[in-house]
Parts: sequence; C-alpha cells; structure tokens
Amino acid sequence: MLAPYAIKMAECKQHPAFDFRLGRGRDGPKQFLGQFEGILQTDGYTAYDKIGGTRMVHAACWAHARRQFFEAVQLNLRDTVATPIVARMDELFAIDAEARRRVTGLTGRHAPRKERAKPLLDDIRSRIEAAQSAALPSSALGKACQYALTLWRKLTRFMEYPELELSNNLAENSMRPVALGRKNWIHIGSLQAGPKVAAIFSVVESCRRLKLSVRNYLAAILPGFADLPIRRLPELTPAAWVARHSCRCNCSAAENRRACQSRADASMLLHTCSVPATLG
Repeated sequence: MLAPYAIKMAECKQHPAFDFRLGRGRDGPKQFLGQFEGILQTDGYTAYDKIGGTRMVHAACWAHARRQFFEAVQLNLRDTVATPIVARMDELFAIDAEARRRVTGLTGRHAPRKERAKPLLDDIRSRIEAAQSAALPSSALGKACQYALTLWRKLTRFMEYPELELSNNLAENSMRPVALGRKNWIHIGSLQAGPKVAAIFSVVESCRRLKLSVRNYLAAILPGFADLPIRRLPELTPAAWVARHSCRCNCSAAENRRACQSRADASMLLHTCSVPATLG
C-alpha cells in the first residue's frame, strides 16, 4: 500500500511524501515517523497510536468524525439527532473558512477559534453524549458517537495549536489519483518497485501543489541528474526549484520567502490517512 503524508513546515504549503509498505500494520508508520516529535494528524486508525517520539502531539480529523454522523443521517433522512450534530460540525468548519478569508497568518486564525469554537465544541460534545445514551451501540449513530468521544482529546487539539487544520483532507486528496488509477497499475506488484513509485508520487504531488508543471520540472532536472553528488539533491526538490525559478512558475516573492522560511523551521506538522492504495 501507499501511505501519503502531507508535511507542513512553518506557514508554507504542505509538502507531500508517499511511503510504501506491504501492509497496513503499525510497523509502517512507526518506521517512517521514527522519533518524530511534531504534530501528527490522522484519522482514527489505531496503527497510528503509540508511534513517534515522546513529545509528538497526535491530533484527529474532524472530517472523519463528521462523516460518521453524516452516514447515520443518510440511513434516516428524518433523523432529528444526528442531523443537528452534522450542522454544528459544519459551523466549526465555517469558522475556519471565514478566518481564512478575513485574516492572514496562524495568529489571526487562532483568535476566532478561541472566541467562537470553544462554546461550539461544548455544544457538540453535549449533543453527542446525549445521542450516545439513547442510541444502540451497534447502530450507525451509536458507532459515530463512540468514534467522536474516543477521539475527543485529539479532535480538540486544534484549540491549542493554530497550525492544525480541522481535517487531514490534504493527505486524503493526495490518494485520489492513486485510488482512481489502481486498476491501471495492477502490474506493479514488486516489492522493489513500491518505494520507487512512492518517490515518484511524492515529486508529482509536490509539483501539483506548487502549481509547477511536472513535465517542465523533470525536463529541467533530469539531464545530468545521475552524475550529481547526493549532497546536491536538496537543491533539486520541487520547492527548492520553485524558489530559484520564481519567474518561470508564476510564484510571488512572498510565497518564495515562506518556502525558504519553511526549510529553516524545525517544527513540522504531518497529515496522513489510512486509506490503502495497493499496487499489486
């Protein structure tokens, strides 16, 4: 399977990295993350528990929590319990969406979160607890309540860390091309091919997010690439290439400064998801 990680450094755009593993067990993310001590944002998949360094902060994804209640509503469109919970979660996303339109920087986003999200979170939790007491544990609503309450501490981490997004949709979206093309690549069944495919996807997805033509980028760096010393490789990443050729990729000077700052910033935020993308 391929596991996507969207790595965010400082206030720059996320840099995606794909990791290849033969299975979905804990060993994969444990080996990839090592002693990572930044912020890891995931869904509720238990393989991401008890990994990383001792100071790593584990956050959860509100999109996954919302999906559980949304699916309960789909089973009963006249549901009077799950529907208001979904609506209140939508208000939570609306707070961040409005902050992105009106303010710049993480500090500006943190203020409306503290002012408006805190009472909303209290209301959401009280509604979920009331719903859980009345729902069958095996029902869709009961499972949704259990999922959200089990992850509540991780779901509310964004109140402490303004750099946290409400969801890990960036990592999820990175998997869409892989999932859609899975049948086309079924011939890729080699253990040796997996890491190479992961590296290729990391480069392609990085170019996509930087609005950089993959074709032009590869045409520029591949000639003579094999003759370069390993120490030169950091100079050829999509982000580094954009920083040096801003006029060619229509990036603003401000974006370039943020990209440079991001490489010097030691704090990182990782978004990932547990959606498998089997290549064989």
